[in-house]
Amino acid sequence: MLDQSWRKSTRSGSNGQCVEARRMGDTIELRDSKDRSGPVLSFTLGQWTAFTAGVKGAEFDR
Repeated sequence: MLDQSWRKSTRSGSNGQCVEARRMGDTIELRDSKDRSGPVLSFTLGQWTAFTAGVKGAEFDR
């Protein structure tokens, strides 16, 4: 469950190739864990829900 704190997946390795996510109201935000002062991508809850459903449903598998 996301809240206002930046979270990194517990499955992330130690190679630093990770993103962090948080929920800010009705928005989900993502950033590069190596560049915490860099750009932040924002998604509506609907967009995030559709994306995560696609990932779980293998929609993006090659």
